[in-house]
Amino acid sequence: MSLADACLTCGACCASYRVSFYWGEATGAPQGHVPSELTESFHPHLLCMQGTNQREPRCIALVGAIGEQVSCSIYPDRPSPCREFAMSIDGSNPYCDKARAKYGLLPLISVHEVA
Repeated sequence: MSLADACLTCGACCASYRVSFYWGEATGAPQGHVPSELTESFHPHLLCMQGTNQREPRCIALVGAIGEQVSCSIYPDRPSPCREFAMSIDGSNPYCDKARAKYGLLPLISVHEVA
C-alpha cells in the first residue's frame, strides 16, 4: 500500500471529529455542494455532517470499516474541513495521528529507499 492509498483504508478522522462548516456550503444555498439532507444545524451560521456531533462521532457519509476499507459517499461534494484535513506523514498532522491511534492504527511514516 502506498501513502497515497492510506486514507482509503483508514477513515479514522471521519469517526473522530465533528465536521462543522459554513451553511453556504450546503445545497440549500445557491452555490452549495454538500447535500443538505446529510447535515444538521450546529450553530446559527454553521452546519455539521450528521453523526459527527455525537459523543462517538461517525460521519453519515463514511462507508466501510475503519482501518480496513473506507470511502466517502459524497467525496466530490465533501465540505471544506474534509478537503483541508491533511493525512499525517511523519507526524505532520497530530489530529490524524490521534484519530488513527483511537482505532489502533499506527502513525503513517514515509519510507526512503537506500541506493
